[in-house]
Amino acid sequence: MLVKALGAGGAAVVFCVVVIAAVVATVIVYDQPLLAPAPSAAAGSTPSPQAGEDIPPDLLVLYQQAAGDCPGLDWSVLAAIGKIETDHGRSPLPGVRSGENSAGAAGPMQFLAPTFEAVVSRHPLPVGGASPPSRYNPSDAIHAAAHYLCDSGAPADLRAAIFAYNHADWYVEQVLDQAARYRATAPSGSGDCHTIQAASPAAAQAISFACAQLGVAYVWGGNGPEVNGGWDCSGLTQAAYRAAGITLPRTTYDQIHTGPHIPENQLIPGDLVFYGAADNNVHHVGLYLGGGRMVHAPTFGQPVQVSAYRYPGDDYYGATRPAAINSPAQHDSRDSP
Repeated sequence: MLVKALGAGGAAVVFCVVVIAAVVATVIVYDQPLLAPAPSAAAGSTPSPQAGEDIPPDLLVLYQQAAGDCPGLDWSVLAAIGKIETDHGRSPLPGVRSGENSAGAAGPMQFLAPTFEAVVSRHPLPVGGASPPSRYNPSDAIHAAAHYLCDSGAPADLRAAIFAYNHADWYVEQVLDQAARYRATAPSGSGDCHTIQAASPAAAQAISFACAQLGVAYVWGGNGPEVNGGWDCSGLTQAAYRAAGITLPRTTYDQIHTGPHIPENQLIPGDLVFYGAADNNVHHVGLYLGGGRMVHAPTFGQPVQVSAYRYPGDDYYGATRPAAINSPAQHDSRDSP
């Protein structure tokens, strides 16, 4: 089997808000729900809002049903593999809908023909697929992937099973991170920099970086104390996510268009919160911590600080989730079975 991973401001002034004491300690807590829940017909956790927006409804049902082929396997792991392999079959690359890629992999879950045939010979697939079973058929491919993971050690040794799917540590981490985003288990966050809670390592790293800047001066157009003495709002958020391996544009006007837009009632730590009258008039951005608070570089004379993200007279506009942006594509290292 072979996989191709899909990777896929100027700042302005806001009202002064309450300054919080400087950070004294940071504990990063990744949200890592159990990856092996009790088996069920549609196995596992509740889909998150991101899962509902990103996964085609018919495939979401298939992922949930197929997880039952491997008691204890959460559907989100299958969905994460489907996302990383072919963006749930939406990738235009060769070998997704027809033919094969350069390594002979094909279909929405990117099976080599010998691997697929070996799985099918051991595990009869349910009705609803092709006759004979086909690695291009979503039902057949997803059920075969569940059996393959189970044969490879899931759910007891999930990391080993995912590693068997693609012999690369980065691939294992991408699958686990994407699976966590597909589960509706994100923490609400503590709202301060003493205990950082986030739904993914990327969001936690971004928050950790921003919190380490508390007390640094505000500088219009600032790109950090080592560059020009301080931060402005979008310079801080850009640098925070750069530290997490995610590239954001420099200005608030462009950052508002980067990553999925998030309803206010679904904010989680790591989201960016924006202020302004319209997309072309966004003048401020902060990094949401949870608990109704954000870390941001407010305005002249006000250093980087933690504040309430809603305050009297604010012009809150909306939020985005940079942590949902896929990591850059990486070369595959899977050994063909």
